[in-house]
Amino acid sequence: MPENYTDPSGNTEAFRAFNQTPETAAPTEAPSRLPLIIGAAVVVVVLVALVAWLAAG
Repeated sequence: MPENYTDPSGNTEAFRAFNQTPETAAPTEAPSRLPLIIGAAVVVVVLVALVAWLAAG
């Protein structure tokens, strides 16, 4: 451990500050990325079809 580590139980003021800090909330579930992936796939298919149509024409 680093030597500058201060144990919060070492003095009353540090312990009270440590004890009164709010606990971090549980991480929220990230929104689904499926619509983004589907949208990107549709854009790629449309672009490939457009390039093929222009190349054939």
